[in-house]
Amino acid sequence: MTLHPVLRQAVSQLPILERLHILGRARSFPLAALCAEIPVRGRVLEVGCGHGLVAATLALQSNEREVVGFDVDADKVHSAETIAAAVRAQGGRLSVTVGDGVQLPDGRWDAIVIADVIYLLAPQQQEQLIRACAAAVAPGGVVVLKELDQQPKAKFAFARFEEILATRVFRITAGSELHWRRAQEWAGLMGDCDLDASIRRVDRRYPYPHVLIVGRASTVGP
Repeated sequence: MTLHPVLRQAVSQLPILERLHILGRARSFPLAALCAEIPVRGRVLEVGCGHGLVAATLALQSNEREVVGFDVDADKVHSAETIAAAVRAQGGRLSVTVGDGVQLPDGRWDAIVIADVIYLLAPQQQEQLIRACAAAVAPGGVVVLKELDQQPKAKFAFARFEEILATRVFRITAGSELHWRRAQEWAGLMGDCDLDASIRRVDRRYPYPHVLIVGRASTVGP
């Protein structure tokens, strides 16, 4: 997916290492497939927004989306705010903030996105976060989890090696313990929270085993 010109311009203003990190992620991440799962209007929350690549893209695609991103890494949020300011200057509705990894902002959300961050949480925290998302999503809304599946094995081994370097060697990503699950397990956790879960592989032409797990809430509220 080609980056929106506003996003590309904003990224160009960041320090070189952050710029390279974001552009590299944009090339290796199924951004278009993820964005296609998100309603074009309504309130959207991204948990663990990092530098803001996904949140900014969602806001730029539709000014009928009110997008909020939060992350535990204050340095990344600082960069994300630079991008968010550029998005707002073009009429996009995007805000970013520093927040706890499993404590969601108040409110009902039409979509909640968790992209490549939940594996950094301990298993109990993962389950806590899925439950919190299920409780916070509006009737008919979606919880979209983008993760790395453990199949095919060769792709997963390559991705796992890169993540070990990122978390334990270069410290690009906060966290040292890595807790992946199979796609079916993520879908099962969503099902336990009364979300109707489906699995969509999105790893074609990528060296990583990208998978989307989409949990849809009932149209009838609790």
